[in-house]
Amino acid sequence: MARYLIVAHQTAESEELRGAARALAEREPDSDFVLLVPATPVNSLLVWEEGETEEIARRRAHTAQERLLADGVRVIEARIGPGDPVTAVADALRDDEYAGILVGTLPAGISRWLRIDLISRLRRLAAGREVIHVESRTADRNVGAR
Repeated sequence: MARYLIVAHQTAESEELRGAARALAEREPDSDFVLLVPATPVNSLLVWEEGETEEIARRRAHTAQERLLADGVRVIEARIGPGDPVTAVADALRDDEYAGILVGTLPAGISRWLRIDLISRLRRLAAGREVIHVESRTADRNVGAR
């Protein structure tokens, strides 16, 4: 049984990321998934949300896990990590073994993660593992309301 890491913050509930997770779950039906939401500083978020950094990440992780479970993706854990996504993934890779990583980002031009070349950095960090990048059209806007 394979285990996959899903890494996202503002796109954790996006249709694009959820669709990619569903496709991966269908491709490998016995797989487990761990959702990792880096605690991105509030002032770095595209869409303003009320609350403190870790509270917002925790809320995002919880609601995204619920939606993914409803989609049939077996998310066995949703956790928050350090604000830097590379550090968050490095920590996760030290803690557990993953067959691959599914990363959700905002579109090029507005994505801070793409500006820091996150996908290439994760491919080097997770050498030998599949890294799937999904670019969502927009940030999730309803987290603060849930």
